[in-house]
Amino acid sequence: MKCTAALAAFTLALVAAAPANASLKVGDKAPGFTTEAALGGTTFTFTLATALKKGPVVLYFFPAAFTSGCTVEAHEFAEASAEFTKNGASLIGLTAGNAERIKEFSVKECASKFPVGLATPTTISGYDVTLPQKTGWTNRTSYVIAKTGKIAYVLSDLNPAGHVSGTMAAVKALKGK
Repeated sequence: MKCTAALAAFTLALVAAAPANASLKVGDKAPGFTTEAALGGTTFTFTLATALKKGPVVLYFFPAAFTSGCTVEAHEFAEASAEFTKNGASLIGLTAGNAERIKEFSVKECASKFPVGLATPTTISGYDVTLPQKTGWTNRTSYVIAKTGKIAYVLSDLNPAGHVSGTMAAVKALKGK
């Protein structure tokens, strides 16, 4: 009986530790969106179609501004922002949690180096990034969208580790084509 309970607990732990699966796969068409975003505390309208005219877009969803994992991830993206730009990619983070604080987050945690914006219910649904633990919020999923509008890379995992390195590798691979 103890062995069965231990096996069940181990299996549950493995499932809980597994990355979430985003429904959009490599090769899928990225849903278009327009949203309110902030860069350096200044709001503006961000449109995916406009950004794609310049090159690939790194779109990363995060659960909530000023939470520990989201702050770590924002710092890592800020540190890598110049390299993304050098490789021709635009970068934007989207959240539905603590959305009223994105202006402040864009300055304090994103170091005014890339925009963060509001993930609307339509965008959350289109990219299948609902946080199961908190309806209406976004999970942690990173996409690289090629200039063609197709998904070139996806990582859906609540752990922020690997999101920056994975998206950077995908952007560099696109540049090499």
